[in-house]
Amino acid sequence: MRLLLVEDDTMIGEALLQVLRAENYAVDWVRDGSMADQALQSECYDLVLLDLGLPKRDGLDVLRALRARHNAVPVLVATARDGISERIAGLDAGADDYVLKPYDTEELLARLRALLRRSAGRAEPLFEYKGISLNPATHEATAHGQPVSLSAREWAVLEALLARPGAVLSRTQLEEKLFSWKDDVSSNAVEVYIHGVRKKLGTELIQTVRGLGYLVPKP
Repeated sequence: MRLLLVEDDTMIGEALLQVLRAENYAVDWVRDGSMADQALQSECYDLVLLDLGLPKRDGLDVLRALRARHNAVPVLVATARDGISERIAGLDAGADDYVLKPYDTEELLARLRALLRRSAGRAEPLFEYKGISLNPATHEATAHGQPVSLSAREWAVLEALLARPGAVLSRTQLEEKLFSWKDDVSSNAVEVYIHGVRKKLGTELIQTVRGLGYLVPKP
């Protein structure tokens, strides 16, 4: 999953970047509202973690502009603005959830997972498919009850496909979910990770749709 982190405080931003990447998220970090708006117009994200008190353009303005473009990406507002009226304004502007600084990191991650579940139309905390189970909270994967060791990006590519069984995702779409701006991406990176998943979980799990991309068939 690819996230946009919008945070102008360097110390908070660096700490969050480390935490989110440790959770296998691909993260782009911007430090002002203008850069956030540009990123949201040019890139596809699974979720936005948005501060409100930003240089150049206020976070609420960025949020309103995002929703005015009919972009439904989930937005979790994380800010020190703790007034009730400000929280209401953020939710009414289109935020999906709100957490106040200083926040507990584990709670923040749980809220991120909940928003990602809802945006994918799932209520269940686990991805379960024909005996395969992925637990985003613990990063545990099992096949027919037996633990399976997946690399971070093998996990990410499988999670992206299991989130939409029956939907074809192109190599470009998968790259967008796997890599942030600063990552070096080889031309066959997606194929390498898919090969790794197939080797560990079976060749029939992920199917190639020639000329289009990859899918996990509907159960």
